[in-house]
Amino acid sequence: MSARLASAAEYRDGVRAGDRRAIAKTITLLESRRADHAELGQCVLEELVPHSGGAVRLGVTGTPGVGKSSFIEALGLALIERGQRVAVLAVDPSSPRSGGSILGDKTRMERLAQQPDAFIRPSPSGGSLGGVAHRTRETMLVCEAAGYEVVIVETVGVGQSEAAVASMVDFFAVLLQPGAGDELQGMKKGVLELADALVVNKADGELRAAARRACVEYQHALDLLRPVSPHWRPPVLLASARSGDGIEEFWKLVLAHRSALPRSGELDARRRTQSLAWLWSLVEEQLQRDFRAHPAVTRAIPPLEAEVAARKCTPAAAARALLEIYRDR
Repeated sequence: MSARLASAAEYRDGVRAGDRRAIAKTITLLESRRADHAELGQCVLEELVPHSGGAVRLGVTGTPGVGKSSFIEALGLALIERGQRVAVLAVDPSSPRSGGSILGDKTRMERLAQQPDAFIRPSPSGGSLGGVAHRTRETMLVCEAAGYEVVIVETVGVGQSEAAVASMVDFFAVLLQPGAGDELQGMKKGVLELADALVVNKADGELRAAARRACVEYQHALDLLRPVSPHWRPPVLLASARSGDGIEEFWKLVLAHRSALPRSGELDARRRTQSLAWLWSLVEEQLQRDFRAHPAVTRAIPPLEAEVAARKCTPAAAARALLEIYRDR
């Protein structure tokens, strides 16, 4: 057995045993930009894939300040009390200048982070589409192979992150602020169409009455849309991470959804579609890397960009020229 395969087997065994250090190191390998680390990470992942797929995959999004981290912590603690193991993949926005991120989710979920049956992995988005970390899908498989029964993906809730997260989970929840009004008017139709449930968070204290009104208005908005699944009509519910109200009801909703879709075969079909979409996104990603790494293309890019910027050449013509150079390699 080669040293690389032996090392991959050690990581695999550590992950399968639930060793948190082995899990974290495996994810670090997958996220690494060093070719040798990434290659080893892929070897480990191939060993782990047959043991993945059994977890409930839950996506949570919402605008900043809506209380995503507090909601996830309350849910995670409730699930652990039920005897389940929970992994949270929290994606922080990367700086467009430095590429760095705050990575503060363990601070925001301090109580959950202290639980032996919880694993929280804050990851920088790396500027990838929608703020979803580059290797979030692979990290999810590692956590499933490690025996985590619920994997929650928290996204930054900006740009196209909603679509990116919805494309990798079984159940997609959108958290909303109490007080519909302007937020309802400004909400993108696409978000409503992606959601398996809307949750009006912070429904406590002085905000409870506003939250009830918002719940009714959001439900009316959903009723105007055609459900994505013929077997599931997205509901709207109230919740409070602070008091714990609505957390149990939300989980029952997730389980009801998980029960409804397999009977029709829709859950398996959804996961197959997601896997194929992932395949082709990786192909496109590698093709773009190869394209930009081609020496002749690399030399041609600056002058062509200058011509496009000076309006001496159309973007379409410049793109054709670069592609011709690449094809003639």
